[in-house]
Amino acid sequence: MTITHHAFFEGSPAAADFIARVQAFIHTELDPLAHEHHLSHEQGAPRALLQQVWRLSHERGFYGMTLPASLGGAGFGLHDHALIKEAIYATGSPFAPHVLGELSGPPRLGALVRSATPEQMQRLVLPVARAEKAICFAITEPEAGSDAGAVQTRAEPDGDGFVLNGTKRFISGAPFCDMAIVIAATGTDPARRETTAFLVERDRPGFRVEAGYKTLAGQSHTGNIVLQDCRIPAANQLGERGRGLALALGRITVNRLLHCPAMLGLASLALKDARDHALQRRQFGQPIAQFQAVQHLLADMATDLAAARALMLSVARRLQHDADARAEASMAKLFCSEAAFRIADRAVQVLGGEGIVQGSRVEFLFRLLRMYRVLTGTSEIQRNTIARELLDEHKETRP
Repeated sequence: MTITHHAFFEGSPAAADFIARVQAFIHTELDPLAHEHHLSHEQGAPRALLQQVWRLSHERGFYGMTLPASLGGAGFGLHDHALIKEAIYATGSPFAPHVLGELSGPPRLGALVRSATPEQMQRLVLPVARAEKAICFAITEPEAGSDAGAVQTRAEPDGDGFVLNGTKRFISGAPFCDMAIVIAATGTDPARRETTAFLVERDRPGFRVEAGYKTLAGQSHTGNIVLQDCRIPAANQLGERGRGLALALGRITVNRLLHCPAMLGLASLALKDARDHALQRRQFGQPIAQFQAVQHLLADMATDLAAARALMLSVARRLQHDADARAEASMAKLFCSEAAFRIADRAVQVLGGEGIVQGSRVEFLFRLLRMYRVLTGTSEIQRNTIARELLDEHKETRP
């Protein structure tokens, strides 16, 4: 739901103002742009158009919101961040993932903003912050998904640099990236998993993007990155050798939480469409909203949304105060993804035949929200984390 649906706004006045301005930007500038280019949620925009969106968002002061204040960031805490992101997705804009640069911009930099060398800051961080360059984060491989430490892409020292070989799979933002942060194995002892992070520019020989496949939701903003004897200078190593996985997973708790507002913003669209349809669709001489079976579906959807939202904001407040909330962040990702999908499923039921026709927004949301139960850690991985934290806590408190 957007801010206008709440009599009481849980965030700061600055966040409320930011939401009002970003919603106006989407409705007055991005929506006409999407209409002009005949874009839908399932039809990805070409790179040139995305570049235009990134630059517009940067000019309006939205694109770098997540950066430190010294780099032009807005200085919001996680609680406000979650509310802002939810409101962006609740607009229903096909450009929603690009307003803050989630697939290719500042949020992809993560801890590099703090650990980059001065040279890397000029060459990597600032061009991304200014919406001049797009970046992706490449860790997943055919044999390294949930087991992120099992990467087989290797970086071998060679003279004053490294040579990389391997394949990264299902990399968000890969089709339109200018460079990638690649996590590669650098250890010589097979019994010890050592990984290091590297910056690899797309225009280097041996760097190839394989794109064109579509996800369950019909989108095509993921791709494979194939590295074949791709040579990079030593200056492209990011952080310390052997700290690649730590760099990748350093913000995993926060990242799991920050998937939740996207899911809930999308789920609020499904609830809105179901409610509107129930009020307009007439059967047996009255709107179907008058039938108790439909009312119960809507009531369950609204309850799921409210419960998921409350959990998300509760965890955001804990993390904002530097609390150890690994289990709680996994709970939020688990519950929000499952609840959002239940909401979309019930929305399809309310719309009936209209809900199963391709081109219906509810049908698209059903497919997209099903994906969130897999993305960034499956529901089963979240349950593993929750159980491990719970059992470790029990062990520590047992006499």
